Amino acid sequence: MKILLCDDQAVIRDGLEMLLTLEKDFQVVGSAQDGFEAIELAGKKTPDLVLMDLKMPGMNGIEATREIRKKYPAIKILVLTTYDDDEWVFDAIRAGASGYLLKDTPRQKIIEAIRGTMDGKSFVDPAVAGKLLNQVASNQTQPASVLTGKLTERELDVLRLLAKGMTNSDIAAQLHLSEGTVRNHVSAILEKLGVSDRTQAAVIAIQHGL
Repeated sequence: MKILLCDDQAVIRDGLEMLLTLEKDFQVVGSAQDGFEAIELAGKKTPDLVLMDLKMPGMNGIEATREIRKKYPAIKILVLTTYDDDEWVFDAIRAGASGYLLKDTPRQKIIEAIRGTMDGKSFVDPAVAGKLLNQVASNQTQPASVLTGKLTERELDVLRLLAKGMTNSDIAAQLHLSEGTVRNHVSAILEKLGVSDRTQAAVIAIQHGL
């Protein structure tokens, strides 16, 4: 698994690289000190995942996340930051981040989050999860019929399970489908909802009471 690090503090980048290279299936392919460099290295190194800080000089992590997800939609972004302010959280998810961790997260949890993110799961630090859910609840103004007009019955079934944090393999087993069929449904759901990430689709599902 190829990982790109992005943080403006060299000591943090070095520490993360030491931590991650202890895992035999992880390879740190690059290290960026700001958003501009992260975008450049994402194109050159084609990582599977970017571990992204948010508040950086030049271009911040939210802008970099949005740009990387636009240019290289296959690359996952996992935020790792010290900031749990509401707007940072919401903007990062809107930009396409698959998860949001704080820097005091234990080492093993970071490892689990990286592997889980690559498997299609979403990891949000408990300290910010409540804020995200409150935001979703406060915006829950649209009826489920809005989604039923866009998605097929089978896509709605997939979206309901996706919103529960299930992986493609979990959804396939639950609905008695192949993983390939589930992947096709998920791609169709993201396109129809106009989002780039499973996390954003799950938020929309919750907003509509699914």
